[in-house]
Amino acid sequence: MRKFIAVLSCSLYASLVLNASGQTISVDTSRPTNHFVPNQALGAGVDRIAADAIDKDLQQPNLEKAQESGWQPVTYRQNTELAVEAWHWNPQGTWSDPSGKGYFTGSSTPTEMLRYSYGYPLPRRGFTRNDGTDTVGFSRLDDGDLNTFWKSNPYLTEHFTGESDALHPQWITLDLAQVQQVDAIRIAWAEPYAKKYLVQYWTGENPIGSPTRGVWQTFAQGTADDGKGKTETIRLSDTPVPVRFIRIWMTESSNTCDEDGPSDPRNCVGYAIRELYLGTLTRDGEFHDILRHTPDQEQTATYCSSVDPWHQPSDLGSTKQAQVGFDLFFTSGVTRGLPAMIPIAMLYDTPDNAAAEIAYVEKRGYPISYVEMGEEADGQYMLPEDYAALYLQWATAIHRIDPKLKLGGPSFQGVNKDIEVWPDAKGKVSWTARFVDYLKQHGRINDLAFFSFEHYPMDPCRIPWGTLYDEPELVSHIIQVWHEDGIPADMPMFITEGNLSSGASETFQDIYSGIWLADYIGSFLNAGGNAVYFFHYLPLQMEPGCNNSPGTFGMFTVDSNYQIQQLLAQFFVAQLINLQWVQPGGGEHQVFSAKGDVSDGADHELVTAYAVKRPDGNWAVMAVNRDQENAHHVRITFEGAGGKESNFSGNVEVSTFGGEQYQWHPAQTRFMAHAEESGKPTIVMTSKGSADPDGPIVHSKLPAAKDTLYDLPAASVVVINGKVRGD
Repeated sequence: MRKFIAVLSCSLYASLVLNASGQTISVDTSRPTNHFVPNQALGAGVDRIAADAIDKDLQQPNLEKAQESGWQPVTYRQNTELAVEAWHWNPQGTWSDPSGKGYFTGSSTPTEMLRYSYGYPLPRRGFTRNDGTDTVGFSRLDDGDLNTFWKSNPYLTEHFTGESDALHPQWITLDLAQVQQVDAIRIAWAEPYAKKYLVQYWTGENPIGSPTRGVWQTFAQGTADDGKGKTETIRLSDTPVPVRFIRIWMTESSNTCDEDGPSDPRNCVGYAIRELYLGTLTRDGEFHDILRHTPDQEQTATYCSSVDPWHQPSDLGSTKQAQVGFDLFFTSGVTRGLPAMIPIAMLYDTPDNAAAEIAYVEKRGYPISYVEMGEEADGQYMLPEDYAALYLQWATAIHRIDPKLKLGGPSFQGVNKDIEVWPDAKGKVSWTARFVDYLKQHGRINDLAFFSFEHYPMDPCRIPWGTLYDEPELVSHIIQVWHEDGIPADMPMFITEGNLSSGASETFQDIYSGIWLADYIGSFLNAGGNAVYFFHYLPLQMEPGCNNSPGTFGMFTVDSNYQIQQLLAQFFVAQLINLQWVQPGGGEHQVFSAKGDVSDGADHELVTAYAVKRPDGNWAVMAVNRDQENAHHVRITFEGAGGKESNFSGNVEVSTFGGEQYQWHPAQTRFMAHAEESGKPTIVMTSKGSADPDGPIVHSKLPAAKDTLYDLPAASVVVINGKVRGD
C-alpha cells in the first residue's frame, strides 16, 4: 500500500507543479562525450574471501540476488600479492627443485575441478608490512634469525631483463619510528650479496608516503664499491647523524649462488641479506644496535624493492581465505557467460606460472576479456621501471600462448592524484610517466592494451556529507592526470575496483553511499572512462569499522550463515544505473554532458546529472540531488547545435530512490564502565544497525512537456527515461 501511495503522490506532485518556478538541468546534445556498451562497461568484482563465503555466495539464492543489481561483466581480483604471497591458482603443478620446493608452476592440464586456490606466504620477505591487505607477515631482515633471509626478485636482474643491474637498483629501507643518532651499520649478507651499494638517510619527513619531500643523502662513508659479503660492519660517519629513515641502494650483485645451488640461475642473481643492525660504534669498536629484532610486526619496520618468489609447501600454513577456483568462477554463473577479466600474479610469481594459467583457462574454453597484470604495484612500493621490466617478461610468456589476449595494468590503488616516486636520473617523479617511457623505449607500448586503476576516494573514518560534492571532480581529474602522464587518448581506461573507501564503515549502509555511487559511475563515463567495476559484488559479513561501528562493502547485510538480511542503498542505486538509466545488454549508449544550476551558495553543485541516449532511441537522465535537507524541482532541457532546444515529450518513466524509500538506522552501542579484565570502559554493541524503510525504488509514469518540473526529493537519485521531442 505504501508503494502505491508513493507512486501516486509522485505523479500528482509533478503535475501540480507543472507551471511552478524551478531550476534547470541542461543536456548538451551537440556532441557525445563518450560511448559505452553496458555488458562490457558496467561490471563488478569478485575477490579473495572466506572459503565458506565462496560456498554460499556462488550458488542460489545469493548469486541471483547479487545479479539483480544489474552489474554485468566480472573482474576476478587477485589478492595474494597484497599479502606478499605466491599464487597457486592450481594446487596441482611442479616445483623447480626436484626435492619439492623452489618456484612453482601450476599444471595447465585440466583434470579435477578447481574450486579454491591459495597463496603461499613468501619466506624471503623483506616487508614488515606493505600497503595492501596484509597484517600478519613480517620481514626477515630483522626477525632475529640468521637462518632466514630476504632476497630480491631474480627476474629484475640482467639474466632476465637483458639490461644492466644498475638500471634496476634494488633497495631496502628501515623506519626507526623516530629520529635517532646513527653512525654505523652492520649487514649480515647471504648469497648473492651486493658488491656495489650505498647507505643513505632521508632528509625529509617520510620517503614512503612523501617521496618528493626530501632527498636520499649518502652518508659520508656510506659508499661501498667492493663489497665482500659475509658480515660487514661499516662506520658511516665520524660523528652520529640524527636520522629516522635509512636506505641501502644496491646496484651490482656478486652473482654468487644461494644455498640451493647453481642448478637454477634464479638462485644466483640479485641480492640477499640475513639480518640488519644499525646504531653506533664506540671508540673501543663495540657496535651498539638500536633495532628491534623480532618475528612479528613489532620489529623495526622495513620495506623492500622486491621479493624472491621462492617458497616451499610448508609455507602455506593455515588460511581461512581463498581465491575462487577458476572452474567454479566460470561455471557458477557469476560471469553470466560474458567474457571476464582475469588476473595473473606477477610481482611475486613467475612467467611460466602465469602462462600456464592462461593455457588452462583457454583449454577449458572459458572466455577472457582482458588480463590484468599484477596487483597494486604502487602499494608494494615497486618502482615503475621494475614493474615494467616484469610486465614485458610476463607479456612475452602470455602472448606465446595467445597473441590476441589484451593485457594491461598496473591496477593502482585508489588514489586521487598522480603517483609520485623517488626521482630518476632525469628528475622525473611520475610513476605512470616513467612506466610509459619504459614501454616506449623498449618498443613495447602496444603490449599495454588498457590502463587500470582502483578508486577509493574517501578516508573511511572521515566522510562528512559535504564530501559528496568532490566526487565528479576527483574521478574526472585522475583521468586527466593519467593522460598528461602519457597514457594515449585512445587507450581504454578501466577502474577495475572501486567504492567509497578502502575501509568499510556504516557510511556504506547509509543512503550517502548510494548517492555517491550514482555520481561516481556517471562522472567516470562522462569523463571518457571505458569500464568500471563495482566492489564488492557478493554478500559478505560485517567487519569492524570506524568508532567500533560495523560495516560492509557492497549491497547487502547477511547473517552468520551468509543469508541476505537486507538490501542496502548501493543495491538500489545499482539497479537505477543498470536497469533504468541504461538499457541492459550489448547495445551502444552515447553519453552527453549535462549540468544543473542548483547551488548551495558556496559554488557546490547540489544537483548533478548524467545523460545517455540509449539504443532503443530513448534518452535517460540520471539526476542526483546531493542536498540532504531540501527537495528540488527541475526542468530538463536538451540543447543542440545552434542553440536549438527540446524536451522530453509523451509519457516518461520516473524512477526515484531517496529518503522516503530508504533510511539507515546506525548500530547502537553502550559503555560498560570498569570492565573486570582491564579496569577500563569498554564498548558493547547492542545492535548492528538496519534500514527502515528499506526500499524499493518507486516507479511512475508522467506525461512530459516543455515546462514539466521533475521532483528530486532530498538526498535522492532519480532517473527520467523517455523520448525527446523532435529527436
